[in-house]
Amino acid sequence: MLITISGLHGTGKSTVGRILAEKLNLDYYSTGNAFRSLAEEYTMSLEEFSKYVETHPHIDKKLDQKIVEMASQNDDLVVESLLSGYLLKNKADYTILLKAPLKTRLQRMMERDETNYQEKLEETKIREESEIARFKELYNINIIDKSLQKNTFNIIINTKNLSIEEVVTKILEIVEKKKSDTT
Repeated sequence: MLITISGLHGTGKSTVGRILAEKLNLDYYSTGNAFRSLAEEYTMSLEEFSKYVETHPHIDKKLDQKIVEMASQNDDLVVESLLSGYLLKNKADYTILLKAPLKTRLQRMMERDETNYQEKLEETKIREESEIARFKELYNINIIDKSLQKNTFNIIINTKNLSIEEVVTKILEIVEKKKSDTT
């Protein structure tokens, strides 16, 4: 089973992806983690690295090509990335989009990263504006286009008022229902 999980920063995609992979006994890959590791290698903050990648598109292409290659070699995989649903739409069994309002996302990221609101707001705006522009330029994909989202993802969940456990349970219920419908 191949599952993609996409969503803006702070929607819960990494945590949900890890737990889903564990519960379904699937491998897990996160381009967000890979991006953060590269930023560290380049000794840059996430904002600095996002800006750097704008003029070095081979970095995005390399990260995105990796998930396509992984999915072609492994059907038992959860892939978490902003673009995974778009890039693997025709291969994935489930394309999941997690959504939440900016204020909710900022609160979660502040708690996770132990930063203040203003810092996290500035970092998130810079990163997301950069990503939106880069993905439009590289792939002609607008990750905030609601019509495109509806045509790409077969599961869309607003995580604003849900715990991680509730999101995972909701997804597992959908997966189990589809399994029982096909048997």
